[in-house]
Amino acid sequence: MSKVADVSVVGSKNTNQRETAETAGGEPIADLREWLARVEEIGELVRVQKPVDRDEEMSAISYLVAKQPPSPAILFERPKGFDGSVIGARLLWNILGPSVRRIALTLEEPANTPTVELIRRVKDKLKRRLPPREVSAKQAPVFENTVTGENIDLNLLPIPRHWPRDGGRYAGTGDAVITRDPDSGYLNIGTYRMMLQGKSQVGLYLSPGKDARLHITRAWQQGKAINVAAAWGIDPLFMLVGSQTFPKNISEYDHAGGIKGQPIPVVRAQTSDLLIPANAELVIEGVIRPNSVKAEGPFGEFPGYYGRPEAGCPLVGVTAVHYRSQPILTNALMADYPSCEQSGFFSVIRSAKIWDDLDKLGIPGIHGVYSHPAAAGGFGMTVISLEQRHAGHAAQVLALAAQVPGGAYYTKWIIAVDEDVDPTDMDQVIWAMASRCNPIDDIDILRNTWSTWLDPTQNPPEKRPYGSKALINACKEHRHLPVFSKRTTLRKEIYDRVAARWTELGLPGTTPTVRAFDADSSFGYHEVGGFEPGRQPGETK
Repeated sequence: MSKVADVSVVGSKNTNQRETAETAGGEPIADLREWLARVEEIGELVRVQKPVDRDEEMSAISYLVAKQPPSPAILFERPKGFDGSVIGARLLWNILGPSVRRIALTLEEPANTPTVELIRRVKDKLKRRLPPREVSAKQAPVFENTVTGENIDLNLLPIPRHWPRDGGRYAGTGDAVITRDPDSGYLNIGTYRMMLQGKSQVGLYLSPGKDARLHITRAWQQGKAINVAAAWGIDPLFMLVGSQTFPKNISEYDHAGGIKGQPIPVVRAQTSDLLIPANAELVIEGVIRPNSVKAEGPFGEFPGYYGRPEAGCPLVGVTAVHYRSQPILTNALMADYPSCEQSGFFSVIRSAKIWDDLDKLGIPGIHGVYSHPAAAGGFGMTVISLEQRHAGHAAQVLALAAQVPGGAYYTKWIIAVDEDVDPTDMDQVIWAMASRCNPIDDIDILRNTWSTWLDPTQNPPEKRPYGSKALINACKEHRHLPVFSKRTTLRKEIYDRVAARWTELGLPGTTPTVRAFDADSSFGYHEVGGFEPGRQPGETK
């Protein structure tokens, strides 16, 4: 049975809830339908009323729309061939896409929050955890309709084919897959692809080291079946939180509650002891029996390449389907940037998680962290901006950022820059690499690191899932900080004077932000983060 720690009972309001609601400008988002209403308010939702084919057409539209700002979410109201369906499912694509505005709303922050500030706020929210709140079956919208046993037919759902060479139709990827650790009993939420394998069967692909794979393997070692549930229509916050690596004894429900500022309402499943999102659009319950596998794939994945077919992936026997009337199925396209659904949101949440990991280790001087969305869905590159406080500080940060739980999986390029460089601005990052990095001295390699079967650079494929990482120190050389060539920077007085007259002068747009200014001429070092005469690098007053 469920452990007591799984849930908590709380009042309708608490301090954390009020703080989050006030910050975001309203009450926390309750479900996907409320999320869509708020997205429509900011002008980033397109409702397609014409019939569209679920096979390749919807994904093609999502792929192309993502490349055109503001890249709205797309709700297909009439999947072709399903007008007479008793379920009446609709499909949501390009859920978050490259839109920082929609990502901010999802994280309960104002839509206009700048990227680095959004990452900073989410990093702080990750330190707050609120266990979920269990509600009765009568209070759970997801139990509005239920199908069990022989009546289950997943073919009644417009589950799509994403890419022409996919091995089948795939539900979700923008989903929440729920499993329980057979040893500790804690609940995990992950985002994994699920291929339709029959009327009441789906295949579950899991990369090495992922939590659900560990749970399944452990159960099979004990000769036991394992229960699983998957929400295919979710508040996008579950997609953000479920994509991250957290400690093995803390549920993603707790982190989602911490970000939302109120406990997540959950309801007990009907065929197992799992707790499922009470406000989800559609949830399947199922069981994976010992050593039950079936061939799966290929599937167009986050690096922008097809993942190779798998000889055998865990096979889920579906025991129940619950859904709201006219449910909305969430679909996440995996592709090259910016059309990869994972890219934008993953960049923000992964950056916040790595920054939080560095905070937990007590690493000082971190000014920003950014996992660039164009780098294989946010996986491939992490940039850390830091104020160098001591000898070896940049090297320490690089090594830790490469291996902390939030950043260890797949990442190939970890770059350290000084605090005057905006880690989200690749023009500045490349400038720092060209002007502050000496490759023969400032690049190190980590070998045999945690990677994935989906990495197309490791060939033959048998070399996977091991990878490697490059640690690039693009900071000014610490031992020579006092004499390092002075950067050309504006004086703050001049910047403010120009900014005040920007519109008057007829200049386009708004005044660009500047991270570093020339210091007062009485100082020996004319740059933010510099040092006065007679002081050594790293010394403070």
